[in-house]
Amino acid sequence: MRVLVVKDEESLAEAIGAGLCRDAVTAETARDGREALAKLRLGGYDVLVLDRDLPGLHGDEVCRQVIGQRLLTRVLMLTSPGTVPHRPDAPGLGPGADDYLTEPFTHEELLARVLALGRRPRPVPAPVIAHAGITVDTARGLAARDGRPLALSHTELGVLEVLLRARGAVVSGDDLIEEVWEEHTSYRTNAVRVTLGTLRAKLGDPPLIETVPGAGFRMTGGPDGGDGADG
Repeated sequence: MRVLVVKDEESLAEAIGAGLCRDAVTAETARDGREALAKLRLGGYDVLVLDRDLPGLHGDEVCRQVIGQRLLTRVLMLTSPGTVPHRPDAPGLGPGADDYLTEPFTHEELLARVLALGRRPRPVPAPVIAHAGITVDTARGLAARDGRPLALSHTELGVLEVLLRARGAVVSGDDLIEEVWEEHTSYRTNAVRVTLGTLRAKLGDPPLIETVPGAGFRMTGGPDGGDGADG
């Protein structure tokens, strides 16, 4: 099970993550809502442990975006005493949250909630991703641009899928390595550079993959319906 813990107090986030790791749960951390959403867009998280009272992007708004962007994760919202969010169709739960836990709480309480949410079935991701004329059929491993089939290698297709699922957010080279390559390699930077070079050439013009110096890569161009299933 893979969990993302979001709290602006870094020491508390690390403590929660370390506790989960001791119980064989893979836990990562984020310090704010925007960083959390960027990580969630890459996929792979079963549960989001989310502090409701985040500065900047409030936890309620993070929940709304999790639902609106169809980010496939369960949400455990951490709330202060007396501030349990309300939702008309599920009293006591905030917008998009699957469960809540009032602070202070014990590690055993948190672990039990996380494990319970992790056992719930998650929605199946849409088999076809579409953006700016690019379509990727993830079920069949096929890609096209403006209806023209693209002859992509397995690695090129994986990189394209990760960038498309990020919905314009920047994806670092390390994240691409982790998501696409089966094993970490000693030529990490070169592997990403070479694959992106061949992928850009096969996609053709106008270019859709932008390099963000010092940060990573992202898809550009206007969306044409976002991430969704055809038919």
